[in-house]
Amino acid sequence: MFERFRHRSEELEHLDKGDYTPEEYEGCLVELRRVNRFLGDAGALRGSLLAEIERAGLKNFSVLDVGAGSGELLRVIARWARERGSRAHLAGLELNERSAAAILEESREFSAVCALRGDALRLPFADDAFDYVICSLFTHHFKDASVVSVLRELKRVARRKVFVIDLHRHPLAYLLYTTVAHLWLHNRLIREDGALSILRSFRPAELRRLASEAHLQHIRVERRFPFRLVLSGGK
Repeated sequence: MFERFRHRSEELEHLDKGDYTPEEYEGCLVELRRVNRFLGDAGALRGSLLAEIERAGLKNFSVLDVGAGSGELLRVIARWARERGSRAHLAGLELNERSAAAILEESREFSAVCALRGDALRLPFADDAFDYVICSLFTHHFKDASVVSVLRELKRVARRKVFVIDLHRHPLAYLLYTTVAHLWLHNRLIREDGALSILRSFRPAELRRLASEAHLQHIRVERRFPFRLVLSGGK
């Protein structure tokens, strides 16, 4: 069993292959928000990006979320900024047309949030266009060489820092996801892609190496409960 965790899987997920129905994708968006809420992405964001903004004492800041899904983390940032009286400029970039539309639909109460379509390998922004650039559960969709290319683009567009949240490739994470989590996950894409995502994800040393190859500076890779890795780095 443990042999399959030695190296990243290169098997494509359904979301990468596109072999799903519109109804399955809508259900995926709904359950993905639930997964992210209860399995650590919002918490990882608060302990990394939001803690960084608070330490810096910023009352006016901008964030780009690459591969933003339906924009759940953008709304976490928007609520946090609103509670503190800060002014946030938040953009979600998605290649998928339906996801880009979902960002706007779900974020109507937050005028700070906007959405656009674009390719993470060729971000449609000038250098240093945003204070911070983030992505969550996104980089594991790419092979190593493309992960490096994505990180270089994130670094190019970020004036201050890059934060990458992704999964920790760990046997216990896989075991729990394929047993306990399946009791309350019903969408086929979430059930099957979620397990494969763990096999496609990273160990801390791997993520650190890829960040180094992308020439990020001041690299840190931290473990966050449960089974999340947070990479941070700057220019």
